[in-house]
Amino acid sequence: MGVRYFQKDIETMPRAQLEALQLERLRRMVDYCYNNVPFYHKRLGEAGIEGGGKIKALSDVQYIPFTTKDDIRDNYPFGMMAVPMKDIVRIHASSGTTGKPTVGVYTQGDIDQWAQYMARVVTAAGVTAEDIIQISFGYGLFTGALGLHFGLEKIGATVIPASSGNSEKQLMMLRDFGVTGLVATPSYALYLGELVRESGYPQEAYAKLRHGILGSEGCTEEMRRRIEESLGVTVTDNYGMTELQGPGVSGECTERCGLHFNEDGFLPEVIDPDTLQPKGRGEAGELVVTTLTRQGMPVLRYRTKDITRLHYEPCACGRTHARMEKVMGRTDDMLIIKGVNVFPSQIESVLVGMDNVGPHYQLVVTRKNYLDRLEVKVELTDSSLLESFGELQGLQKRIHDKLRSVLGLETKVTLVEPKSLERFQGKAKRVQDLRNTKN
Repeated sequence: MGVRYFQKDIETMPRAQLEALQLERLRRMVDYCYNNVPFYHKRLGEAGIEGGGKIKALSDVQYIPFTTKDDIRDNYPFGMMAVPMKDIVRIHASSGTTGKPTVGVYTQGDIDQWAQYMARVVTAAGVTAEDIIQISFGYGLFTGALGLHFGLEKIGATVIPASSGNSEKQLMMLRDFGVTGLVATPSYALYLGELVRESGYPQEAYAKLRHGILGSEGCTEEMRRRIEESLGVTVTDNYGMTELQGPGVSGECTERCGLHFNEDGFLPEVIDPDTLQPKGRGEAGELVVTTLTRQGMPVLRYRTKDITRLHYEPCACGRTHARMEKVMGRTDDMLIIKGVNVFPSQIESVLVGMDNVGPHYQLVVTRKNYLDRLEVKVELTDSSLLESFGELQGLQKRIHDKLRSVLGLETKVTLVEPKSLERFQGKAKRVQDLRNTKN
């Protein structure tokens, strides 16, 4: 039963046939946007593209103007909608922590298609109808929880809509309900792993756990290993965002050699974020995605701000759709300190692999006398280390030297007591940029 959403005719489609399907859907989508979304009618018209007839090859996608998060926010709430409100069955939105939220609207066709894409992703990750999956994402306007929920139900898995918070109750359900898989952010999964060790229950109480289906924030390989060790799961990553649909745009199979794009529904590109020109296959750059089947709010060439690579060789699992590497960083999360580009994921990779250091950290950026300064606050795993000045100084120097080697930048390293840094049940907020704060 568990493999029924391995849709062999689509997921193993020969490359030439898949690209022909994408071209047909791209042309149809350009027509659809031009005729039904005033924003795109104007934007495409200004670019001399009065419909899909101008698109002769997939490479012609480069002539379509980009769509950005600001475009969606400027058309808040429903200016990007392609159908009347009577045809909309659901509304989602991002958190809107940096301004107005980005809104996504869905027809019934969109909801059905979304569930199918998500069903493929969880099936590729090894989940079957025999599994019991606890969803510890927050339910509500956030797309993650309901996106995974409907995809998991579609393959016949048992779903526990735990939502976020109340961590003791989360552990109780993991033990008592025979849970085999956990859906959560990497940072919350890491926190639950800590609580499992401290719960007083033997590790066998959680022995049925096999799957860690993580998303909504980045997860380095080092953090993945730490989560797998603490929870006894195999972690797979999946990718999506409200602007494109939600989760289910791509996801890892059990080979874990990249996230398979659902390319019959999403056309991915990689561009140079500075010149905006296409990058060659296998080159790193900013991911740009066009939705090919979405009805309620189609999006053309959305700039995700995520840095990755795409690989087009068939996977050992048999799937032929392009695989994206784990996101290396976001152009809007990137810190520029003394002219050096710094991604939080680089720092995480250094810290998670070191002895006596916990996986929780915080970056504080300040400016003094016109010079930027980066402080990395690092949690110790054992408070007794604070009593040994020599050991503490040695650990601090090792972290400092390794960070300097990786970043090419001087940093201040501050070691703090275990569990003194904030834990997050949703997306972790690792960076405090105080450069524009008046002292």
